[in-house]
Amino acid sequence: MPVTVAPEQIDRIVWNQHHDPFEVLGPHLIQQDGKTVWAVRTYLPNASQAWVVLPETRSELAMVASHNPHFFECVLEVQDLPNYQLKYQEGEHERFIYDPYAFKTRRITDFDVHLFAEGNHHRIYEKLGAHTAELEGVSGVYFAVWAPAARNVSVLGDFNYWDGRKHQMRLIGNGIWELFIPQTSVGEHYKFEIKNHHGHIYEKSDPYGFQQEVRPKTASIVADLDTYDWQDADWMEKRRSTDPLTQPVSVYEVHLGSWLHGSSAEPARLPDGTVEPSVQVAELKPGARFLTYRELAAKLIPYVKKLGFTHIELLPVAEHPFDGSWGYQVTGYYAATSRYGNPEDLMYFIDQCHQSGIGVLVDWVPGHFPKDGHGLAFFDGTHLYEHADPRKGEHKEWGTLVFNYGRNEVRNFLVANALFWFDKYHIDGMRVDAVASMLYLDYLREPGEWIANEYGGREHIEAADFLRQVNHLLFSYYPGILSIAEESTSWPMVSWPTYVGGLGFNLKWNMGWMHDMLDYFHMDPWFRQFHQNNITFSIWYAFSENFMLALSHDEVVHGKSNMLGKMPGDEWQKFANLRCLLTYMFLHPGKKTLFMSMEFGQWSEWNVWGDLEWHLLQYEPHQKHHTFMAKLNALYRSEPALYTQDFSQSGFEWIDCNDNRHSVVSFVRRDQDSGDFIVAICNFTPQPHSHYRVGVSEQGYYRELFNSDARDFGGSNMGNLGGKWTDDWSYHGQPYSIDITLPPLAVVTFKLDREYTQAVQSGELVPS
Repeated sequence: MPVTVAPEQIDRIVWNQHHDPFEVLGPHLIQQDGKTVWAVRTYLPNASQAWVVLPETRSELAMVASHNPHFFECVLEVQDLPNYQLKYQEGEHERFIYDPYAFKTRRITDFDVHLFAEGNHHRIYEKLGAHTAELEGVSGVYFAVWAPAARNVSVLGDFNYWDGRKHQMRLIGNGIWELFIPQTSVGEHYKFEIKNHHGHIYEKSDPYGFQQEVRPKTASIVADLDTYDWQDADWMEKRRSTDPLTQPVSVYEVHLGSWLHGSSAEPARLPDGTVEPSVQVAELKPGARFLTYRELAAKLIPYVKKLGFTHIELLPVAEHPFDGSWGYQVTGYYAATSRYGNPEDLMYFIDQCHQSGIGVLVDWVPGHFPKDGHGLAFFDGTHLYEHADPRKGEHKEWGTLVFNYGRNEVRNFLVANALFWFDKYHIDGMRVDAVASMLYLDYLREPGEWIANEYGGREHIEAADFLRQVNHLLFSYYPGILSIAEESTSWPMVSWPTYVGGLGFNLKWNMGWMHDMLDYFHMDPWFRQFHQNNITFSIWYAFSENFMLALSHDEVVHGKSNMLGKMPGDEWQKFANLRCLLTYMFLHPGKKTLFMSMEFGQWSEWNVWGDLEWHLLQYEPHQKHHTFMAKLNALYRSEPALYTQDFSQSGFEWIDCNDNRHSVVSFVRRDQDSGDFIVAICNFTPQPHSHYRVGVSEQGYYRELFNSDARDFGGSNMGNLGGKWTDDWSYHGQPYSIDITLPPLAVVTFKLDREYTQAVQSGELVPS
């Protein structure tokens, strides 16, 4: 039989150098001897013989090797050529496959390519990556990847013995390569083999892959994220119609791999009862393993609910290579880390949180990525995702690379990734890590190590525009969510809407407040009288942004000590100081975040390889601190005055911020609607005050709501016998005042009890 294709074309297929193997392989209508016939061609490395099997007649037509012993073709004189199969002999094995090059239909349209090229394909993760599909009645997986500088790209996997010659992809436009591989399915392991024009080969995980192998393996895994049956419709509907800025937000920040470990002697079980392989980690204590997402749902969610936190914040759950990290060097932006289970397991965890009334925040890292060979770095043999110039494209101190926000497709990768976590995993918010490193071109760079912007400044204009685009889309698609910036500089309007020129976040971590507080509480109480400004300064700028007050993971590592160890004095004073700090934090304007272990007073710094020090809860001081944290959250959630006007000057008023001689401050928090208010008095020294007078605006009985010095919390139990009546004594510029007992190293709060006051004044009740 004469060869129906030029030998040069065959060589390009054999040497894996063709940008569109469909031009050569698969079925083609040709003219032969004056007739229109089908020529079927296939390249089967390692095959010695091949046949075309017609499905209707089950007839087998022998193929002939042409030009190369593994390149086969045959001519069929049939009018229609239905989905045929290929039968081939490979050693002693006989195999049947559908020809991937018979499926010429593209799932990525020209419009998809256009949107991606301009950076506006908000669901590009539904096109690129690996997706189960059915074409012409045959099921399989559709693979697509962006690699514009590649000479050719292949899919590698268990299904082709990791041989890049067997499934060569075609280039369809704007650097996108695609191929449908029939008879593959969920669970297949795969990578992309990318060859540049110099012949160098790179084996890469899928940038849009939904799942990866458990490290140290690095292959992507085909996953279907649309099969989980969500049960959180009520939660999602309520979220859409609720403004989170007027709600209590008390966040428990968690690193899942070190909150608690399981025992390898008691392996995890899947929902069907089968045993799940334990994730063994050499650095963990002998016999320990990571808990799975489902085990964490059973243990972590009830714990957080009992403590009264409104949200759980997860340190990055996107796939990352190193167990001994926080997860901020991401290699799989669309893949939930396999350390704790599969994607459906994480969905189950979030679903259970929602059914328990707890929101879920996820840390997101669009500022940099690691240099691991299987990841995004030098992806197609060029600086594709990162800047080529290290003065703009590398964080040398971190050993990571910086995304090229000015390239539309890279920006689209990140924008769609932010939307992806809300779409597929129903998260309620994200905290964007290291925003300052994105906004400034000279961040952690010496003079001469950075490039100015087009106006000669140090502001990263493309990064700022990218953040505005992300936040604009997030709130357009998902009203009621949180977008939180970890931004440590004075960049203006971080939490202002994009339509007024802001970056579009709705919360910003208050790093200044955190540093001032920790500096203040670290010093001996006697010296605090000289540093009253540390306590009061934050109010000067508290309403310039929507702030979140955070005592985070950053404050309990690298020799900084855990929160309890930062406090001065003996053990009693350390606990009292910590209660004082936390109570002031929850009364201060702004939403709240605490890192795990602070709720029971851990002494040691965070250890990525160990559990939290749960054994401390057998001791009374830690038990009582645990009780204190639950009661503080209960106070916060039950009093609208403490959260409805966090970002309005009308929600806060100083009573007296100048009593530095006693290191005391007093202030009022007001509710937005009811007119109720909370009076708070903070004593930051061990010296109690038996007659401390505080001015108030209304006459009546002020019930003591909360006292951080209560016996139940481990305090000295000094208090005010339930509350105080006002005196007709003008004080602090107010017409009335209350004479209170102010405990040592404590915060006390009062609320006007209008019903009790009216009942006593009308004679219905006799004051007790």
